Amino acid sequence: MSDPTPKRQEWGARTTPRLQGNEHWWPDQLNLNVLHQKHPDANPFGEGFRYGEAFAKLDVDELCADVDALMTDSQSWWPADWGHYGPFFIRMSWHAAGTYRAIDGRGGGGTGAQRFAPLNSWPDNGNLDKARRLLWPIKKKYGESLSWADLLVFAGNRALETMGFKTFGFGFGRSDIWAPEDDIYWGPEAEWLGNKDERYTGSFDEGNRLLDNPLAAVQMGLIYVNPEGPNGVPDAAKSAKDVRETFARMGMNDRETVALTVGGHTFGKMHGNGPADAVGGAPEEAKLHEQGVGWANKHETGLGEYTITSGLEGAWTPTPTKWDNTYLETIFSHEWEVKKSPAGANQWQPVEVKDGFWVPDAHVEGRKNPPVMTAADMAMIVDPDYLEISKEYRENPDVLADEFARAWYKLLHRDMGPSARYLGPQVPAEMLVWQDPVPKHQGPLVSDEQVATLKRQIADSGLSAKQLVGTAWASACTYRQTDHRGGANGARIRLEPQTGWDINVRSGVPQVLEQLERIKNSADTNISLADLIVLAGSVGVEMAAKNAGHALTVPFTPGRTDASQEMTEISTQAYLEPRHDAFRNYMQAQSTSIPAEHLMIDRAFMLNLSAPQMAALVGGLRVIGANAGDDNTDGVFTDRPGQLTNDFFVNLVDMGTVWEPVDENEERFVGRDRNSGETKWTATRVDLVYGSNSQLRAIAEEFAANGGERHMLDKFVSGWVKVMENDRFDLHR
Repeated sequence: MSDPTPKRQEWGARTTPRLQGNEHWWPDQLNLNVLHQKHPDANPFGEGFRYGEAFAKLDVDELCADVDALMTDSQSWWPADWGHYGPFFIRMSWHAAGTYRAIDGRGGGGTGAQRFAPLNSWPDNGNLDKARRLLWPIKKKYGESLSWADLLVFAGNRALETMGFKTFGFGFGRSDIWAPEDDIYWGPEAEWLGNKDERYTGSFDEGNRLLDNPLAAVQMGLIYVNPEGPNGVPDAAKSAKDVRETFARMGMNDRETVALTVGGHTFGKMHGNGPADAVGGAPEEAKLHEQGVGWANKHETGLGEYTITSGLEGAWTPTPTKWDNTYLETIFSHEWEVKKSPAGANQWQPVEVKDGFWVPDAHVEGRKNPPVMTAADMAMIVDPDYLEISKEYRENPDVLADEFARAWYKLLHRDMGPSARYLGPQVPAEMLVWQDPVPKHQGPLVSDEQVATLKRQIADSGLSAKQLVGTAWASACTYRQTDHRGGANGARIRLEPQTGWDINVRSGVPQVLEQLERIKNSADTNISLADLIVLAGSVGVEMAAKNAGHALTVPFTPGRTDASQEMTEISTQAYLEPRHDAFRNYMQAQSTSIPAEHLMIDRAFMLNLSAPQMAALVGGLRVIGANAGDDNTDGVFTDRPGQLTNDFFVNLVDMGTVWEPVDENEERFVGRDRNSGETKWTATRVDLVYGSNSQLRAIAEEFAANGGERHMLDKFVSGWVKVMENDRFDLHR
């Protein structure tokens, strides 16, 4: 793997005029743009394009042959080190996938986001623009049948195969995006590689240094850690702490961390053979005639032996285009000291290079160079736990090969969700717990007649619309479209850790599940609890609509199955816990300092909802009474709770109510009659924002207007079905 660290540079100054948008004038105002970013006209293939159907036409064997041939087809405009692009593409794929973070599921290679800012211009992605240009002839050949997202990670996977490593497999199925993912928070710094620890609290020396959530990388513009050491200081012990923290935040344990470090750094070199200030601006700053190619190097030819990317210079092993165990042999066989690269970066080199470990130069015939390590590499033998794993891998190369293959596969696929989303002939048969597997459906699906019978049994069970709707929502609302985890399929709401989550206990979910289990066990039908929970939610919605005088049918598609506890990775399921859920007017005490209405937008985005669907669901769930907790009446703006009406919006926009905060933090509010002063309602921030924010008020007024209830119900049902079916990957591709 090449160049883990970039040179330091400032954010690019704007050189073209730009109109000041609303965010400039009102920076604290609620921003709904994330709910509008998937406009169907943005896709050049059209609204009806389905990548899975297009991919089915692709010959994967032919693609493999094309990518393999590219590896050794060295181009004069960007020469391959040792005549092989394999390490270059490994780095590209690693950096495409390595932005993933488990806390919020954002990042990763699943959308092809490395093509756009800021990732295309991150210092850590220096010169990867050339890797993508090298791949263009292959993308051109296969067109819509091969997404950039798939190609960017597949190329690195094939690179390993061409250098003698047997990978665990590969799954296609990543669809491209066509604009930057502006909703991703990459950190607070206004400078690339800023050394101010703005994203940390505490300190190394006091042992309480903590990286802010949801961040994973240690500095702005890095994928993981600074290989020179924390803030550029070559301290291997402190680097180990950074490595452990950042890899854990992308879902990797110690063994996976060592395997990825050892395996990845078995290949390639770092580039810093010249002055750092010889390198120009990033691709997003490139001039028109440079056509999006960045980091122009004025040192000598600027190519080949004079390449400058990270500022560190050298290879880790004497065999940088071959899979073997020389990385561990090299690091354990030498005494190491800190030296400066030609670009002035801190790196580790042997005090004395032993025979057999000199590295042939990547471009100059006959030249030999010493091997080099980064502070992050030295952490593998300085940290006691990493050291023991490294020793084991040195003594057992087969164990290393297996665990690197699995960790690499996880790295490339972690943001894809369950393997049901994977396409192609190289998907391994083995199911892995981090993929949130569910069993395949066995036997016939329930018939329409059986569904009708079950619906009657549910309606006659004594469970209220609030209970049925609340439980179905609790099961499905864990879904997040960032990494396709969570959702109703698998019925994990009955398993640890979900069964003990505060919001589920407070909402009475366990008691409802007990009754639904009894209905399932007594029914002579082939239905899973996962399906029954969703069906029960549909019954609850229809009951509430009927109580309000509306004949409403909620679409239901069976086919879900029930996962087991053994299929559930408890540690990472914890990231799915709704510590805030505006739809049920719930906020854990002191869970975050972010205003509740902003968290609501993020939750709606995770559920793939439009702004009207979000509004309709919030208003509808309020009047049904689906708030978390029996004593929680905030936002229930109706005198007929349990009925699905537009009362929430009618009463919210009524000018006969005057609102005022009831606490210093302005988290809760009381609404009083303008004339009498009597209390009419109580509310939270996520309730009142539908009357305060101009965009949301526009929707609320339409829902509240005469005839608006019909539109509100339409959006409620479409939003409800979307939430219930987000994880039905068999229904949409």
